Amino acid sequence: MTASWITLPKTSINPPRPLPVLLTMAVSALMLTGSPLKASEADDRIEASAKHSYIFRTFLNEESITTESKDGIVTLNGTVNNESQRMLAQETVASLPGVKSVVNKIEVRPSPEGAPSDTMLFLKVKNTLAFHRSVSAMHTKVELKEGVVTLRGEAANLAQKELTAEYILDVNGVKNVINEMTVAAAPPPITETLSEFIDDASITAQVRMALWSHRSTSLLKVTVAATEGNVVLGGIVHNLAEKDLVTKLVTDIVGVKSVTNNMTFAIASAGQ
Repeated sequence: MTASWITLPKTSINPPRPLPVLLTMAVSALMLTGSPLKASEADDRIEASAKHSYIFRTFLNEESITTESKDGIVTLNGTVNNESQRMLAQETVASLPGVKSVVNKIEVRPSPEGAPSDTMLFLKVKNTLAFHRSVSAMHTKVELKEGVVTLRGEAANLAQKELTAEYILDVNGVKNVINEMTVAAAPPPITETLSEFIDDASITAQVRMALWSHRSTSLLKVTVAATEGNVVLGGIVHNLAEKDLVTKLVTDIVGVKSVTNNMTFAIASAGQ
């Protein structure tokens, strides 16, 4: 889906609105003016969209990242704590409408001398929990030593406890999971989430990063397109089990409303 954009006043995007609302406003204004956006206006819109995206507000809000767009070519500068955050910023911006390419100049801060080697893996584990809606990053305590993850905290039910361990065990680099989570005596009250307000660029970035983090899907080449939370997947898998697993993982990503999996099966070469 391709759309032209206008620059919205700052007061209209702070606090951020749902992407569908922003899209409707932009298209309506364009119909009234009857003229295409100038390149500078499109670049301003890209920079504003990145700043107010769910990923930048939630996962990168404490990082020093600047976004500069020129004719749809976006340059990212700044510093982050790990490579996972660097990739997350790039995936989000690359998925914004109007972006032609991304030049990622974000630098990763050097780890303090004597810092444990599990630091990056710890953040991958925490991000995996945050991306998936059926588990709780907030109520799950993670301890990591030499690739072995110990989970503590409280799960809403036994299914959530088991799924948390299943997701973490499949994270690239995790050797084993010790699940010491307890199960809540009573189901927690149902509360509204912000998933309906997550922009498509952030959804796309979460899907790509989740598939990259999971050992079972990290080597698959998957294309991802999100429109108002409805995700269409393409690419190649080796069998039905892989395709079903991709669908399962993506369906559970925060903000995803539906998944259409158009991945096709690889044809084995002769002699295999």
